[in-house]
Amino acid sequence: MSLPASPAHTVADFDFDLPPELIAQHPAAERSASRLLDATGREPVDRVFRELPGLLSQDDLLIFNNTRVIKARLYGAKSSGGAVEALVERVLPGTQEVWMHLRASKSPKPGSRVRFADAFGAEVLGRCGPDNGLFHLRFDGDPFALLEAHGHVPLPPYIAHADSADDERRYQTVFAKEPGAVAAPTAALHFDSALLASLAERGVERAHVTLHVGAGTFQPVRVEQLSEHKMHSEWFEVPQSTVDAVAACRARGGRVVAVGTTTLRALESAARGGSLQAGARETDIFITPGFEFRVVDRLVTNFHLPKSTLMMLVSALAGYEHIRAVYARAIRERYRFFSYGDAMLLSRAQATRP
Repeated sequence: MSLPASPAHTVADFDFDLPPELIAQHPAAERSASRLLDATGREPVDRVFRELPGLLSQDDLLIFNNTRVIKARLYGAKSSGGAVEALVERVLPGTQEVWMHLRASKSPKPGSRVRFADAFGAEVLGRCGPDNGLFHLRFDGDPFALLEAHGHVPLPPYIAHADSADDERRYQTVFAKEPGAVAAPTAALHFDSALLASLAERGVERAHVTLHVGAGTFQPVRVEQLSEHKMHSEWFEVPQSTVDAVAACRARGGRVVAVGTTTLRALESAARGGSLQAGARETDIFITPGFEFRVVDRLVTNFHLPKSTLMMLVSALAGYEHIRAVYARAIRERYRFFSYGDAMLLSRAQATRP
Protein backbone atom coordinates (compact mmCIF):
# COMPACT_ATOMS: atom_id res chain seq x y z
CA MET A 1 0.00 0.00 0.00
CA SER A 2 1.16 3.55 -0.65
CA LEU A 3 1.51 5.87 2.29
CA PRO A 4 1.26 9.64 2.31
CA ALA A 5 4.69 11.22 2.09
CA SER A 6 5.84 13.75 4.66
CA PRO A 7 4.69 17.23 3.62
CA ALA A 8 7.77 18.72 5.29
CA HIS A 9 10.16 17.72 2.49
CA THR A 10 10.41 18.17 -1.25
CA VAL A 11 12.54 16.21 -3.71
CA ALA A 12 15.17 18.96 -3.69
CA ASP A 13 15.84 18.24 -0.01
CA PHE A 14 17.38 14.90 -1.03
CA ASP A 15 19.73 16.27 -3.66
CA PHE A 16 23.51 16.46 -3.30
CA ASP A 17 26.54 16.99 -5.51
CA LEU A 18 28.17 13.68 -6.37
CA PRO A 19 31.49 13.68 -8.23
CA PRO A 20 30.94 11.34 -11.21
CA GLU A 21 34.24 9.54 -10.58
CA LEU A 22 32.77 8.15 -7.33
CA ILE A 23 30.19 6.10 -9.25
CA ALA A 24 31.65 2.59 -9.13
CA GLN A 25 31.91 0.96 -12.55
CA HIS A 26 33.29 -2.34 -11.26
CA PRO A 27 33.05 -4.19 -7.94
CA ALA A 28 35.87 -4.43 -5.42
CA ALA A 29 38.37 -7.23 -6.08
CA GLU A 30 36.87 -9.18 -3.18
CA ARG A 31 33.25 -8.87 -2.08
CA SER A 32 33.94 -8.34 1.63
CA ALA A 33 36.91 -6.03 0.93
CA SER A 34 34.54 -3.14 0.17
CA ARG A 35 34.58 -0.25 2.57
CA LEU A 36 31.91 0.04 5.28
CA LEU A 37 30.95 3.36 6.82
CA ASP A 38 29.69 2.55 10.31
CA ALA A 39 27.10 5.26 10.86
CA THR A 40 25.40 3.70 13.88
CA GLY A 41 26.89 6.29 16.24
CA ARG A 42 26.91 10.06 16.30
CA GLU A 43 30.24 10.15 14.44
CA PRO A 44 30.65 7.76 11.46
CA VAL A 45 33.63 5.37 11.55
CA ASP A 46 35.51 4.09 8.49
CA ARG A 47 35.73 0.30 8.36
CA VAL A 48 36.09 -2.63 5.96
CA PHE A 49 32.99 -4.70 5.21
CA ARG A 50 34.45 -7.91 6.59
CA GLU A 51 34.43 -6.22 10.03
CA LEU A 52 30.61 -6.39 10.08
CA PRO A 53 30.39 -9.44 12.42
CA GLY A 54 32.17 -7.44 15.13
CA LEU A 55 29.43 -4.79 14.94
CA LEU A 56 26.69 -7.33 15.67
CA SER A 57 25.81 -9.47 18.67
CA GLN A 58 24.73 -13.10 18.79
CA ASP A 59 21.25 -11.89 19.72
CA ASP A 60 20.87 -10.03 16.41
CA LEU A 61 19.09 -11.33 13.31
CA LEU A 62 20.32 -10.62 9.77
CA ILE A 63 17.63 -10.80 7.10
CA PHE A 64 18.60 -11.12 3.42
CA ASN A 65 16.72 -10.89 0.13
CA ASN A 66 17.30 -14.21 -1.66
CA THR A 67 16.02 -13.06 -5.06
CA ARG A 68 18.04 -14.06 -8.11
CA VAL A 69 18.80 -11.62 -10.93
CA ILE A 70 17.70 -12.89 -14.32
CA LYS A 71 19.40 -11.97 -17.60
CA ALA A 72 16.57 -9.60 -18.36
CA ARG A 73 18.06 -7.46 -21.14
CA LEU A 74 17.32 -8.56 -24.71
CA TYR A 75 18.10 -7.27 -28.19
CA GLY A 76 16.06 -8.20 -31.23
CA ALA A 77 14.02 -7.07 -34.19
CA LYS A 78 10.39 -6.69 -35.21
CA SER A 79 9.07 -8.65 -38.17
CA SER A 80 9.43 -5.44 -40.17
CA GLY A 81 13.16 -5.47 -39.41
CA GLY A 82 13.21 -2.55 -36.97
CA ALA A 83 15.59 -2.95 -34.04
CA VAL A 84 14.23 -3.57 -30.55
CA GLU A 85 15.85 -3.24 -27.14
CA ALA A 86 13.95 -4.78 -24.24
CA LEU A 87 14.18 -5.23 -20.51
CA VAL A 88 11.95 -7.82 -18.89
CA GLU A 89 10.26 -6.33 -15.83
CA ARG A 90 8.38 -9.40 -14.68
CA VAL A 91 7.84 -13.04 -15.62
CA LEU A 92 4.21 -13.97 -14.96
CA PRO A 93 4.21 -17.09 -12.74
CA GLY A 94 3.30 -20.37 -14.42
CA THR A 95 3.11 -18.89 -17.92
CA GLN A 96 5.29 -18.06 -20.91
CA GLU A 97 4.26 -14.42 -20.57
CA VAL A 98 6.31 -11.42 -19.50
CA TRP A 99 5.91 -7.72 -18.89
CA MET A 100 8.75 -5.73 -20.38
CA HIS A 101 10.09 -2.28 -21.18
CA LEU A 102 10.57 -2.11 -24.94
CA ARG A 103 12.25 0.51 -27.08
CA ALA A 104 11.80 0.67 -30.85
CA SER A 105 11.46 3.35 -33.53
CA LYS A 106 7.76 2.44 -33.67
CA SER A 107 6.00 0.50 -30.92
CA PRO A 108 4.95 -3.00 -32.03
CA LYS A 109 1.20 -3.54 -32.25
CA PRO A 110 -0.79 -6.33 -30.55
CA GLY A 111 -0.61 -9.51 -32.63
CA SER A 112 2.77 -8.66 -34.12
CA ARG A 113 5.91 -10.65 -33.41
CA VAL A 114 9.41 -9.87 -32.22
CA ARG A 115 12.47 -12.07 -32.59
CA PHE A 116 15.08 -11.83 -29.86
CA ALA A 117 18.81 -12.61 -30.09
CA ASP A 118 18.09 -14.20 -33.49
CA ALA A 119 17.15 -17.24 -31.42
CA PHE A 120 13.49 -17.18 -30.34
CA GLY A 121 10.27 -15.36 -31.02
CA ALA A 122 7.54 -13.70 -28.98
CA GLU A 123 4.03 -12.45 -29.68
CA VAL A 124 3.00 -8.97 -28.57
CA LEU A 125 -0.25 -9.27 -26.60
CA GLY A 126 -0.71 -5.59 -25.79
CA ARG A 127 0.19 -2.90 -23.28
CA CYS A 128 0.12 -3.31 -19.52
CA GLY A 129 1.45 -2.04 -16.22
CA PRO A 130 1.22 1.43 -14.68
CA ASP A 131 -0.09 3.94 -17.22
CA ASN A 132 0.23 1.19 -19.87
CA GLY A 133 3.94 1.85 -19.90
CA LEU A 134 4.96 -1.80 -20.32
CA PHE A 135 4.47 -4.37 -23.09
CA HIS A 136 2.85 -7.76 -22.52
CA LEU A 137 4.47 -10.54 -24.59
CA ARG A 138 4.24 -14.33 -24.83
CA PHE A 139 7.57 -16.09 -25.42
CA ASP A 140 7.89 -19.20 -27.58
CA GLY A 141 9.13 -21.20 -24.61
CA ASP A 142 9.99 -20.94 -20.94
CA PRO A 143 11.00 -17.31 -20.21
CA PHE A 144 13.53 -18.19 -17.52
CA ALA A 145 15.33 -20.70 -19.75
CA LEU A 146 15.31 -18.39 -22.78
CA LEU A 147 16.60 -15.43 -20.78
CA GLU A 148 19.36 -17.51 -19.22
CA ALA A 149 20.47 -18.71 -22.66
CA HIS A 150 20.11 -15.49 -24.66
CA GLY A 151 19.72 -12.53 -22.31
CA HIS A 152 22.23 -10.06 -20.89
CA VAL A 153 22.90 -9.04 -17.30
CA PRO A 154 20.67 -5.97 -16.68
CA LEU A 155 23.38 -3.63 -15.41
CA PRO A 156 22.08 -0.30 -14.05
CA PRO A 157 22.00 2.71 -16.38
CA TYR A 158 24.90 4.43 -14.59
CA ILE A 159 27.32 1.57 -15.37
CA ALA A 160 28.90 2.44 -18.68
CA HIS A 161 30.35 -0.89 -19.89
CA ALA A 162 28.58 -3.80 -21.55
CA ASP A 163 27.93 -6.81 -19.36
CA SER A 164 30.70 -9.40 -19.12
CA ALA A 165 31.31 -12.81 -17.56
CA ASP A 166 32.56 -11.02 -14.46
CA ASP A 167 29.29 -9.08 -14.19
CA GLU A 168 27.38 -12.33 -14.54
CA ARG A 169 29.18 -13.56 -11.43
CA ARG A 170 29.44 -10.38 -9.37
CA TYR A 171 26.03 -8.78 -10.05
CA GLN A 172 24.50 -11.68 -8.14
CA THR A 173 24.59 -12.55 -4.45
CA VAL A 174 26.36 -15.75 -3.36
CA PHE A 175 23.06 -17.03 -1.90
CA ALA A 176 20.72 -16.01 -4.76
CA LYS A 177 17.92 -18.56 -5.05
CA GLU A 178 14.53 -17.37 -6.36
CA PRO A 179 14.72 -16.04 -9.98
CA GLY A 180 12.80 -12.91 -10.84
CA ALA A 181 14.79 -9.73 -10.10
CA VAL A 182 15.96 -7.38 -12.83
CA ALA A 183 18.26 -5.51 -10.44
CA ALA A 184 20.47 -6.92 -7.71
CA PRO A 185 19.84 -6.42 -3.99
CA THR A 186 23.18 -4.66 -3.95
CA ALA A 187 23.90 -4.45 -0.21
CA ALA A 188 24.08 -8.24 -0.18
CA LEU A 189 26.74 -8.29 -2.90
CA HIS A 190 29.36 -7.63 -0.18
CA PHE A 191 28.78 -10.99 1.50
CA ASP A 192 31.00 -13.94 0.59
CA SER A 193 31.28 -17.46 1.99
CA ALA A 194 34.02 -16.50 4.45
CA LEU A 195 31.98 -13.60 5.86
CA LEU A 196 28.86 -15.76 6.19
CA ALA A 197 30.96 -18.34 8.06
CA SER A 198 32.30 -15.61 10.35
CA LEU A 199 28.76 -14.49 11.15
CA ALA A 200 27.76 -18.07 11.93
CA GLU A 201 30.75 -18.49 14.25
CA ARG A 202 29.68 -15.38 16.11
CA GLY A 203 26.23 -16.86 16.53
CA VAL A 204 24.38 -14.28 14.43
CA GLU A 205 21.22 -15.86 13.03
CA ARG A 206 20.07 -15.40 9.45
CA ALA A 207 16.66 -15.39 7.78
CA HIS A 208 15.37 -14.35 4.37
CA VAL A 209 12.63 -12.68 2.41
CA THR A 210 12.12 -12.60 -1.35
CA LEU A 211 11.48 -9.34 -3.20
CA HIS A 212 11.93 -9.34 -6.96
CA VAL A 213 13.54 -5.96 -7.61
CA GLY A 214 12.06 -4.17 -10.62
CA ALA A 215 13.62 -1.68 -13.01
CA GLY A 216 11.51 0.98 -11.34
CA THR A 217 14.11 1.12 -8.59
CA PHE A 218 16.19 3.29 -10.97
CA GLN A 219 13.36 5.61 -12.00
CA PRO A 220 13.83 9.22 -10.90
CA VAL A 221 11.25 11.09 -8.87
CA ARG A 222 9.76 13.46 -11.44
CA VAL A 223 7.56 15.54 -9.14
CA GLU A 224 8.68 18.11 -6.60
CA GLN A 225 6.16 17.27 -3.88
CA LEU A 226 6.76 13.81 -2.42
CA SER A 227 3.03 13.29 -1.87
CA GLU A 228 2.55 13.31 -5.66
CA HIS A 229 5.04 10.53 -6.41
CA LYS A 230 3.66 7.10 -7.36
CA MET A 231 5.95 4.20 -6.44
CA HIS A 232 6.45 1.21 -8.73
CA SER A 233 5.03 -2.10 -7.52
CA GLU A 234 7.12 -5.18 -6.70
CA TRP A 235 6.24 -8.72 -5.65
CA PHE A 236 7.54 -9.98 -2.33
CA GLU A 237 7.17 -12.88 0.09
CA VAL A 238 7.91 -13.14 3.80
CA PRO A 239 7.95 -16.78 4.97
CA GLN A 240 6.56 -17.85 8.34
CA SER A 241 10.05 -18.96 9.38
CA THR A 242 11.22 -15.34 9.11
CA VAL A 243 8.25 -14.06 11.10
CA ASP A 244 9.15 -16.59 13.80
CA ALA A 245 12.82 -15.60 13.68
CA VAL A 246 11.93 -11.92 14.17
CA ALA A 247 9.73 -12.80 17.16
CA ALA A 248 12.55 -14.86 18.69
CA CYS A 249 15.02 -12.02 18.10
CA ARG A 250 12.71 -9.57 19.88
CA ALA A 251 12.24 -12.00 22.78
CA ARG A 252 15.99 -12.25 23.41
CA GLY A 253 16.54 -8.50 23.09
CA GLY A 254 18.32 -8.61 19.72
CA ARG A 255 18.18 -6.24 16.78
CA VAL A 256 16.62 -6.95 13.39
CA VAL A 257 19.21 -6.02 10.75
CA ALA A 258 17.91 -5.73 7.18
CA VAL A 259 20.49 -6.34 4.46
CA GLY A 260 19.42 -3.89 1.80
CA THR A 261 16.52 -1.54 1.23
CA THR A 262 14.59 -4.27 -0.62
CA THR A 263 14.64 -6.43 2.50
CA LEU A 264 13.52 -3.47 4.59
CA ARG A 265 10.68 -2.67 2.19
CA ALA A 266 9.45 -6.26 2.28
CA LEU A 267 9.52 -6.44 6.08
CA GLU A 268 7.86 -3.09 6.67
CA SER A 269 5.25 -3.79 3.98
CA ALA A 270 4.40 -7.07 5.69
CA ALA A 271 3.93 -5.23 9.00
CA ARG A 272 1.60 -2.45 7.87
CA GLY A 273 -1.29 -4.06 9.71
CA GLY A 274 0.55 -3.59 13.01
CA SER A 275 2.47 -6.85 13.28
CA LEU A 276 4.67 -8.80 10.87
CA GLN A 277 2.58 -11.18 8.76
CA ALA A 278 3.78 -14.03 6.56
CA GLY A 279 2.62 -14.25 2.97
CA ALA A 280 3.18 -13.11 -0.61
CA ARG A 281 1.77 -9.96 -2.18
CA GLU A 282 2.57 -6.73 -4.04
CA THR A 283 4.01 -3.61 -2.45
CA ASP A 284 4.34 -0.03 -3.61
CA ILE A 285 5.31 1.26 -0.18
CA PHE A 286 6.92 4.72 -0.22
CA ILE A 287 9.04 5.35 2.88
CA THR A 288 9.80 8.99 3.65
CA PRO A 289 10.72 10.91 6.83
CA GLY A 290 7.96 10.50 9.37
CA PHE A 291 7.41 6.83 8.53
CA GLU A 292 6.74 4.57 11.53
CA PHE A 293 9.08 1.58 11.40
CA ARG A 294 7.75 -1.59 13.00
CA VAL A 295 10.38 -4.24 12.25
CA VAL A 296 13.83 -3.05 11.20
CA ASP A 297 16.34 -1.72 13.76
CA ARG A 298 19.45 -1.56 11.57
CA LEU A 299 20.14 -1.43 7.85
CA VAL A 300 23.11 -2.47 5.73
CA THR A 301 22.91 -0.56 2.46
CA ASN A 302 24.96 0.98 -0.34
CA PHE A 303 25.10 4.70 -1.11
CA HIS A 304 22.19 5.88 -3.23
CA LEU A 305 21.40 8.28 -6.06
CA PRO A 306 20.62 11.94 -5.35
CA LYS A 307 16.88 12.72 -5.16
CA SER A 308 16.01 9.00 -5.20
CA THR A 309 13.31 7.27 -3.18
CA LEU A 310 16.10 5.32 -1.46
CA MET A 311 17.66 8.56 -0.19
CA MET A 312 14.25 9.31 1.30
CA LEU A 313 14.09 5.84 2.85
CA VAL A 314 17.47 6.02 4.62
CA SER A 315 16.64 9.54 5.80
CA ALA A 316 13.42 8.20 7.30
CA LEU A 317 15.29 5.43 9.09
CA ALA A 318 18.39 7.16 10.43
CA GLY A 319 17.26 10.79 10.50
CA TYR A 320 17.49 13.45 7.80
CA GLU A 321 20.33 15.50 9.29
CA HIS A 322 22.34 12.40 10.21
CA ILE A 323 22.13 11.09 6.63
CA ARG A 324 23.22 14.46 5.25
CA ALA A 325 26.31 14.28 7.46
CA VAL A 326 26.98 10.63 6.56
CA TYR A 327 26.83 11.32 2.81
CA ALA A 328 29.04 14.40 3.17
CA ARG A 329 31.66 12.25 4.90
CA ALA A 330 31.33 9.49 2.30
CA ILE A 331 32.01 11.97 -0.51
CA ARG A 332 34.85 13.61 1.39
CA GLU A 333 36.49 10.24 2.10
CA ARG A 334 35.97 9.05 -1.50
CA TYR A 335 33.64 6.15 -0.85
CA ARG A 336 32.39 4.40 -3.98
CA PHE A 337 28.70 4.84 -4.80
CA PHE A 338 25.76 2.83 -6.13
CA SER A 339 25.42 -0.83 -7.09
CA TYR A 340 29.11 -1.80 -7.26
CA GLY A 341 30.10 0.67 -4.55
CA ASP A 342 30.76 0.57 -0.83
CA ALA A 343 28.28 0.19 2.02
CA MET A 344 27.12 1.79 5.25
CA LEU A 345 25.53 0.50 8.43
CA LEU A 346 22.65 2.58 9.82
CA SER A 347 20.62 2.45 13.02
CA ARG A 348 17.02 3.47 13.37
CA ALA A 349 16.70 6.89 14.95
CA GLN A 350 14.93 6.88 18.30
CA ALA A 351 12.33 9.30 17.02
CA THR A 352 11.11 6.75 14.46
CA ARG A 353 10.37 4.01 16.97
CA PRO A 354 6.66 3.18 17.41
